[in-house]
Amino acid sequence: MTGNKGRAVHTAATSGREAFPGAVVLPRFLRRPARYVIALATGRVDIRPHAGSVAAFAFLAATGFYGMALGGHTQAVTQAVTTSAGFALEDVHVSGNAETSDIDILQQLGLDGTTSVVAIDAHAARAKLIELPWVTDAQVQKIYPRGLSVRLVERKPVGIWQHGDMLNLIDARGDVIAPLTGARHADLPLYVGLGADVHADELEARLLFHPELRARVKAAVRMADRRWDLRLDNGVTLSLPEDDIGAALKRFAEFDAGRDVLSRDIAAVDLRLEDRVTIRLTEASYERRKSALEARAKLIKAEKKS
Repeated sequence: MTGNKGRAVHTAATSGREAFPGAVVLPRFLRRPARYVIALATGRVDIRPHAGSVAAFAFLAATGFYGMALGGHTQAVTQAVTTSAGFALEDVHVSGNAETSDIDILQQLGLDGTTSVVAIDAHAARAKLIELPWVTDAQVQKIYPRGLSVRLVERKPVGIWQHGDMLNLIDARGDVIAPLTGARHADLPLYVGLGADVHADELEARLLFHPELRARVKAAVRMADRRWDLRLDNGVTLSLPEDDIGAALKRFAEFDAGRDVLSRDIAAVDLRLEDRVTIRLTEASYERRKSALEARAKLIKAEKKS
């Protein structure tokens, strides 16, 4: 039976081509659309009322959307439509900002009285906020129908870097945060010199083990971008070696135990040599010591004569 049917179909197709010489036989997937077009053209298909109006509206709408996309007006139109529909942004809650003002945040996001919650791109808003000097991370969440939540994580300043005439706040990694303005952070330690910002984190890590000394450091001066001089609150300079700062600070702590060297009338403590601690007296202290030694020598000499 199967073989007979196959031959029947083949015979019908062959006879059709023979009956209509030069006729075009359409592929199978085009035959149904072709029959529909022929029926539509001959009036055998009924067109429903208002179909033309619907088709015209759909065509005009598609043309309008294409024009908006091509001209870059999609965002503006969406914002205008959704704002009038009750999604106008009215409440912005900001948290986590100690150094960044609310005004800076609103300006960075470009928010105004016509902003729509629907039109806000949370990911793009987060990227804009991270561009602010103090912001290291941000979260932006839309709260429908009229709210926006902004949470910031800000960088922590640990010191002031002075390079030439410029004063900049730096974080624990030594990265510059922003210029120093006002007296808000004036109590932070001062890092001075070329390379001081880059190596500040290493010095801070060593001083953490000596909190009493760390509390007295007012400035850390980078010498030829090789080593540090620490200026203490009483004017004493602590000269550190180029390598193994931790060992030098430990050696000084052991030497200072019970002596309270830093409270004495000295100008500097030199820790650059591994086998000794060198102390330099102030000029006044040096003169007093010199006078005391001379007086002692005279006394010894007088005793020998008598």
